[in-house]
Amino acid sequence: MTSDLRVRFLHPSGAIGPGKIALLEAIDRTGSISAAARSLGMTFRRAWFLVETMNTAFREPVIRTSVGGREGGGAGLTAMGQEVVARYRLMQEEARKAAEPHLRWLDEMLKEERPEDGRADDEKPEDERPEDESGTPPAG
Repeated sequence: MTSDLRVRFLHPSGAIGPGKIALLEAIDRTGSISAAARSLGMTFRRAWFLVETMNTAFREPVIRTSVGGREGGGAGLTAMGQEVVARYRLMQEEARKAAEPHLRWLDEMLKEERPEDGRADDEKPEDERPEDESGTPPAG
């Protein structure tokens, strides 16, 4: 199967999806917000903003930080952060299993190759869509 799905959990206090989970996993792996950000091609400022967003959205912090100094400081997941990642990955796997027959059907119905930029015409801004014979972009 080549199709996949993304799970995003929406709640009035905040959302959590693949990007934040990847950041949590990278922080857990590297022990550092800045190293995690670099590994994901993200600015430190963006990573710090996401950390603050997650820490305030949950009843308990998901990431603990320690200030630098002689020992160097660092960051890691709290027990709550580890639980958030584990439950997200479990939800993702269960959703994937439930959607599997539908994803398989979509795979059979979709063309095998994508355009060079990886986006279908209906995913592109109107000014990037191919024009029809009249010179106007197709309606989306």
